Amino acid sequence: MKSTSHLQRVGLAGACVAIVAIAVAMGARTQRDSAAQPAKAAPVRNAYLGNLHVHTSWSNDGYNLGVRATPDDAYLFAEGEPIRLNLTGELVKLNKPLDFMGVTEHAEYQGIMSKLTDPNSPLFNTSFAKQLRSDDNNVRLKAVTDIMTTVMAGKPIPEFVDKKMVAEVWHDIIKTANKHNKPGKFTAFIGIEWSSNGPKGYQNLHRNTIYRGDKAVDECFTTFDSLKPEDLWTFNDNARKQGLQLLAIPHNPNYSGGLMFLPEYSDGRPIDRAYAEQRMENEPLVEIMQCKGASETHPVLSPDDEFAGFELSDFVMNLQALGSHGSPRYSYVRDAYKMGLVLEEKLGVNPFKFGVIGSADIHMGPVPYRQDDFFGTLGTMDDNASRRLQTPGGMGNMIRSWGPSGLAGVWAEENSRESIYDALHRKETFATSGNRIHVRFFGGWDYKSGEDKGENFARTGYEKGVPMGGDLAVRPDMAKAPTFLVWAEKDSEGANLDRIQMIKGWAKHGQSFEKIYDLAWSGGRVRDMKTGRLTPVGNTVDVSKPSYTNTIGTEKLSAVWQDPEFDPDLRAFYYLRVLEIPTPRWNDFDAKKLGITPPDPTSLQGRAWSSPIWYTPTDAELAKVRAKALTIAGLENDKAKALSTEEIKALLIGKEVRIKNLLTGEEYTAAYGEDGIRTLAATAGFAAAHGQGAAKNPYAIKDDKLSGQLDDGSQFSSRLYKHGGRYLAARDDEAGYVNYEVFSR
Repeated sequence: MKSTSHLQRVGLAGACVAIVAIAVAMGARTQRDSAAQPAKAAPVRNAYLGNLHVHTSWSNDGYNLGVRATPDDAYLFAEGEPIRLNLTGELVKLNKPLDFMGVTEHAEYQGIMSKLTDPNSPLFNTSFAKQLRSDDNNVRLKAVTDIMTTVMAGKPIPEFVDKKMVAEVWHDIIKTANKHNKPGKFTAFIGIEWSSNGPKGYQNLHRNTIYRGDKAVDECFTTFDSLKPEDLWTFNDNARKQGLQLLAIPHNPNYSGGLMFLPEYSDGRPIDRAYAEQRMENEPLVEIMQCKGASETHPVLSPDDEFAGFELSDFVMNLQALGSHGSPRYSYVRDAYKMGLVLEEKLGVNPFKFGVIGSADIHMGPVPYRQDDFFGTLGTMDDNASRRLQTPGGMGNMIRSWGPSGLAGVWAEENSRESIYDALHRKETFATSGNRIHVRFFGGWDYKSGEDKGENFARTGYEKGVPMGGDLAVRPDMAKAPTFLVWAEKDSEGANLDRIQMIKGWAKHGQSFEKIYDLAWSGGRVRDMKTGRLTPVGNTVDVSKPSYTNTIGTEKLSAVWQDPEFDPDLRAFYYLRVLEIPTPRWNDFDAKKLGITPPDPTSLQGRAWSSPIWYTPTDAELAKVRAKALTIAGLENDKAKALSTEEIKALLIGKEVRIKNLLTGEEYTAAYGEDGIRTLAATAGFAAAHGQGAAKNPYAIKDDKLSGQLDDGSQFSSRLYKHGGRYLAARDDEAGYVNYEVFSR
């Protein structure tokens, strides 16, 4: 029996992954959020760590992948009890219990699969049940695939959605959560997962709904009711009218194929204020880390971020394009934060003003959290070292990109449903990559040097500012820039800390920007004179053992930081990223078992992320910015001529075109071919900044607009104007600002 430890949960990014997995396994092989403002007398809260995304055999995909653990098993394991994995016979146990957990079975066919093999069930003699009991592997595989296809299509099998049977299962899930809820010791939340896979059937739009109390709706909302998130929100709005308190948490935006944060309704209409308000009422959080990778950012979106590639898993999971990569744009949290600032100027409400948590999505019941004790995520798909490291092709590439569960952290008054839920709702939350780092973050206007130290650190934080998840108070007249209290402490049984970083994003003239600041770090290191980056902490990983030592790094880090580039006229957000020193990745341990060379990466830097703190200028400050900027309204008032389709074609096609970003000064050249392909050739300065050279993407000129696709997979649409002797362009997604000049010859 191997030693056991914190285990993390990993899971499906969409129902389609279950089809692929089973095939492998079966031998186919508003401006201010008042809720975020704590009272000045707020108590000094405690950190609690848990998991709000766990599946068992009661989820149809888990059962079909051989898992037989029940919701009761999952809760017992989280509370610290040993559980035996039915597939391998291995006994697993956390070395430290979680503080809270929620079992969130897929709402679609929850608890149904076991009934197909139960002679006492009315489903035992259905055609699907007979196929699943067949001796022919191909017959069984087809039955499973057909069942999962109905989930993706939102078209149920009538026998599987019998209201009486579904109600009995849901009642048992509620009863199990209430049985394991032990205020002051362990909090068990009632939860459920709505599992929409988008219009194409392989884009993850899943949400977990978490209830505050001991009651829930009588009937769950499923994809058979609707595939649209907006309809889920309306269902939850109606539940609130019945006196229930609940919230939804999107997960795996990295597997959404560019849909999770796309600023459109499900029917393709641009989002409006009503959409933004409803989304924020329903989704105050997003899952930034789980077994299928991190969703913070992507190297394409953040080319200057040296840590942007952490646990990158950006695949599209459908059988026709197995192993291909999805669109980075609209699929990552930092990108959504930046876009939200721009949308707030247009809509009056930021639709992406959410906090972050980590969780599992593991379908095993018990959940692995540590790299050195990883036992898989999806039953027979990856339940042993050989399957995890030696499955070939696109499926194998995806499996090797997965890993242990993340953890959700909250700062709350006590370990109870009410207190932890309220922390989730006000976004006083943080996420970890499975380790038990503690992170604290406050923002205000008057923190002093040294106030990050000592026993009164947190009390000072609350009294003079707001915690993570909140909005900075209106800037005092004399304040120059906001100040922040930051603090982090290592996992008591894990790796030392490398550094704390501040991630800042801001918006100006309809464009958004980001910058990373190192705030506190270990070892007296200095910045590299050429790159400006902090010297790496080092790497003690010995892949052959595998092992590492805490001879580098430090146990705690803290700082008081003031933004050196603050502009009071611009919207901004700030969040923390805390990095551990390098440690071995799970594939090192599996490779040693198999006697093979481990695939890359052979080390990783575990981490934690805080929820952001937002800054919003006053209306007067925002108006001042707009008055000074070049806008569409200003051009039209000045009688500028909007170019027609034919005039745009005459200006661009077959010409040497230079395009200048008037806000940043960046320039690039473009060739618009007759074949509908645009070739961009960046200037030396642009290429140096973004690591880009020539790029070819489709474009179109119609309806008096120039539209096209960018390298990150996103689309743009622009109007062109002639103003005096200049040709100017404004993108539709830049809040009415005119940010480009076009030179054609």
